[in-house]
Amino acid sequence: MMNESQQNQSPVTYGDEIELRELFRVLWAGKWLISGITVVAAVIAVIVALMLPNIYRAEALLAPNDQEGAGGLSALAAQYGGLASLAGINLGGGATDKTALGLGILKSRKFISEFIERHDIIVPLMAADGWDAKSGELKIDSDDYDVASKKWVRDVRLPRKTIPSSQEAYKEFMEKFSATQDKKSGFVTISLEHYSPSVAKKWVDWLVEDINATILEQDVEKAEQAIAYLNEQIKNTSLADLQTVFFSLIEEQTKTVMLAKVSPEYMFRTLDPAVAPELKARPSRSLIMILVTLFGGFLGVIVQFIRKVVFSSEKVGMGS
Repeated sequence: MMNESQQNQSPVTYGDEIELRELFRVLWAGKWLISGITVVAAVIAVIVALMLPNIYRAEALLAPNDQEGAGGLSALAAQYGGLASLAGINLGGGATDKTALGLGILKSRKFISEFIERHDIIVPLMAADGWDAKSGELKIDSDDYDVASKKWVRDVRLPRKTIPSSQEAYKEFMEKFSATQDKKSGFVTISLEHYSPSVAKKWVDWLVEDINATILEQDVEKAEQAIAYLNEQIKNTSLADLQTVFFSLIEEQTKTVMLAKVSPEYMFRTLDPAVAPELKARPSRSLIMILVTLFGGFLGVIVQFIRKVVFSSEKVGMGS
């Protein structure tokens, strides 16, 4: 005789077999519908994948330069901070993460907006919609920008304007741009995506040049202001010890100016410069076709089950 557990398991197993058999029967009955929807989805996927333009990504690997002037000021702050405070001068001494500062400026709205305006890249940024690999020319969307008259003609809704604003241009640029730092090595990677590989490479080069020039200009201006201020303080004090502090500070600030003017790569040193990529970064056309085709098959199964439920409901209604 079967024990109680065997008696309980048999009906469940038998019921499962019936349900699976019914499931396969329903799917087999709708095989042409499912196949048709899957084929249509596959065709749509091929068309969409072929219509999507290639996007190329250019990257540069950078190493933060050691800021010798900052280290010297920190040492002076530790040595003479108390004495200088008597004269009402704060030497600081707190550690400043220059790399984080540089990345913050690099991603700032002010820097990017000035970068776009300085290099006059608003048209290839906002109106480009492809790239001709044979001629190497950008394709400009005529619905957005008239190349012949050099005028914006796009039709947009408020608050957007016909001529793109700096805020809209910044948003568009940041969708293509990335700047990250590896926490272990400290190296910084700058990358930019565009329809044209040469444009992507050129913009990365310009970004590296401009961020170095911007930080250099800021530090030189700050150092020159500090030197002028310290020279005034030397004239206004007769304390030899304080004069020694001021002369040491002037020496450190002079070093900052000197190093800045002899080093074009002031903030970031290029370890691996950007190159015009030969291979696209995206889209992955094969992945698009696979996913859309699978979705089509899944949709076909859902439609078949809906048809089965509707058909069964109609039969029940007619029978009653």
